[in-house]
Amino acid sequence: MNATHHWLIFALGSAFFAAMTALLGKLGVSEMNSNLATLIRTLVILLMTLGIVAARNEWQPLDKLSPFGTGMLILSGVATGLSWLCYYRALQTGTGFKGGAGR
Repeated sequence: MNATHHWLIFALGSAFFAAMTALLGKLGVSEMNSNLATLIRTLVILLMTLGIVAARNEWQPLDKLSPFGTGMLILSGVATGLSWLCYYRALQTGTGFKGGAGR
């Protein structure tokens, strides 16, 4: 696949991992408080992304970051956090998915 089509691999990966997030999240949140589940998930994501940035040596000095871009990412992070809290609470309290076929 040529480099201009790499977006497709990432789009398919995103869809696959989003489905896995719903399945695994529902199974995990059934065993604990949804806010604690969100904290655990967030810590895992933090460690994974920290490892990727470190392994690829993609650090940048803070004074070289765009203030606008950084601000938008901070707001995006707030929106993501609130979305996850709502998502896990919905998974915990909802009845739509029971954890497997035929259950």
